[in-house]
Amino acid sequence: MTVNSRPARPVMLGQNQYGKAENRVVKITRDGATHHIKDLNVSVALSGDMDEVHLSGSNANVLPTDTTKNTVYAFAKEHGIESAEQFGIHLARHFVTSQEPIKTARIRIEEYAWERIATSDANSKFIGADEVKHSFVRQGQETRVTQITYDGESWEVVSGLKDLVVMNSTNSEFWGYVKDKYTTLPEAYDRILATQVSARWRFNWTDDEQKAPNWEKSYEQVKKHMLQAFAETYSLSLQQTLYQMGSRIIENRGEIDEVRFSLPNKHHFLVDLEPFGLKNDNEVYFAADRPYGLIEATILRDGCEPKIPVDLTNL
Repeated sequence: MTVNSRPARPVMLGQNQYGKAENRVVKITRDGATHHIKDLNVSVALSGDMDEVHLSGSNANVLPTDTTKNTVYAFAKEHGIESAEQFGIHLARHFVTSQEPIKTARIRIEEYAWERIATSDANSKFIGADEVKHSFVRQGQETRVTQITYDGESWEVVSGLKDLVVMNSTNSEFWGYVKDKYTTLPEAYDRILATQVSARWRFNWTDDEQKAPNWEKSYEQVKKHMLQAFAETYSLSLQQTLYQMGSRIIENRGEIDEVRFSLPNKHHFLVDLEPFGLKNDNEVYFAADRPYGLIEATILRDGCEPKIPVDLTNL
């Protein structure tokens, strides 16, 4: 070792990625007078041979994030938006196969649903209101989400939803729990059960040789089974309901191997009306927004390994 040599710095670069987040793209498909809407929020994250841009500032391997934004809009025209999943697959494949330094692409998409506005009859004095097929109202039930990851060889597709608020006004109990000196909660034998569902499910489609699922039908069916399980389960705990929701999906949808739920318990407490000389017979409640119980779990197909992250806040 020469006198002037310096020891290596005790620093190394870890995982890194870059891209353009939250590209809002609305695609109108005009089928004559009948129009169709796809409304997406698309985030692109790319990783690969990107050490030098961090270590020396060299942009030689960097596709500008502005280019990734432009690609999202161009692909909406070139490929259309059949589904959020299929659109994400087109994007991920393009970035990995067209840019040698890029080894992995992750596409995250939120989809906002619209439904047609019901119009008046043909006697309307307006523009033939019974034939209007271009007016929509945004649905407020939930936001659909998907994440597509591609490394040039295999795919991982994790879809789901968030902000789906559901309630059972009866057929729910909560009793027999552990009690200690700090326990004040009374046992409940007829309570409101409400939650705001955040769910992710992982498809077992992983390569182009497999037949891809019908993404739109799959989402509709998963949501149907989830809601039916919530409605049809006589619940002794939110955990029991969660397990039934996930089980119903796994049992009925062969394209899905794993489901993860994050369910905040939206507590409803009976209001004490006795000071006013009134009896509250499970009729008047106070809806508390916080603090809340948070119930989370993963339901798996037998023999499958969990891959959905435990923490859904960044998915």
